[in-house]
Amino acid sequence: MAFPNNRKRINRASRNVRNLVAETILHPHDFIAPLFIESGANIKSEIPSMPGYFRYSLDFVLDEIQELVDVGIQSVLLFTKESDDKKDNTGEHASDPSGLMQQSIRAIKAQFPQLVVMTDIALDPYSIYGHDGIVDIEKGEIINDATISALVKMALSHVKSGADWVAPSDMMDGRIGAIREAFNTNGFKDKGILAYSAKYASALYGPFRDALDSAPGFGDKKSYQMDPRNRKEGIDEANLDEAEGADMLMVKPGSYYLDLVSDLSKSSNLPIAVYQVSGEYAMIKAASEKGWLNENEIMKESLIAFKRAGAKVILTYFAKEICKHLINNYPNS
Repeated sequence: MAFPNNRKRINRASRNVRNLVAETILHPHDFIAPLFIESGANIKSEIPSMPGYFRYSLDFVLDEIQELVDVGIQSVLLFTKESDDKKDNTGEHASDPSGLMQQSIRAIKAQFPQLVVMTDIALDPYSIYGHDGIVDIEKGEIINDATISALVKMALSHVKSGADWVAPSDMMDGRIGAIREAFNTNGFKDKGILAYSAKYASALYGPFRDALDSAPGFGDKKSYQMDPRNRKEGIDEANLDEAEGADMLMVKPGSYYLDLVSDLSKSSNLPIAVYQVSGEYAMIKAASEKGWLNENEIMKESLIAFKRAGAKVILTYFAKEICKHLINNYPNS
């Protein structure tokens, strides 16, 4: 009987050996935790379509950040749920120095000065139409260049309040270059831009829109977010963002777009980020609650897939859960 000379199972024989030869290792420093903030006090409101995830008032979000820091997370991405009186079709309140986002940045940086604070840049939380830009309502169109002007003001107001990075999620053409130029000419050359470079018009954003009450009031976002059928276009978008001065490129959503993550990790020298979006989180939670999947195992496997594909940075609503798991189950298996 002939026996194999190469026995691949030798390197899988025990947990310690598997850890020794593992090609992909998750670490708490890989993760950015998204946070939802709303006006008021003493608020911790669970989002029904995102079990175990919450909107916080500013006082309570500081407690949540302390828990994140305690498990090794070094960066957060802030989103705010704005009241109806802050919404219009110009984005005027998005750059208000006394706005909820600006107050939140100042409070968080005061208590956690070493934390990397990133902020969402888009007009949908401030839009009466729920779109990421200014609307020509007669034509039913999103006006690109006028929107960029509002986004630049918004981004400047965030870094003036102490934000370390801004994350433009709007997908307007040319907004990365405009923001970079504004930063350079206003004394903010050291501020980072995380570009939502390949953001697809996905069906996976529903729970997020529930969280921020930011669903489009008419139509959809397909005229500015990308067509899921296109791969090369995503690479082109990322190349443009890199040329315009982005510091990090992101693919959103994550699981269904690992081909783009892999492509960009090979073609760009910038760090590649991926966003495991609300729908991905909700599917894992729902299947786990039904007993159809083991939540810890599928959570871990999904996050390993992002990093194995080439992502250096992962935004996920599982950030705190996975870091707790890593602390208790060194390292990943």
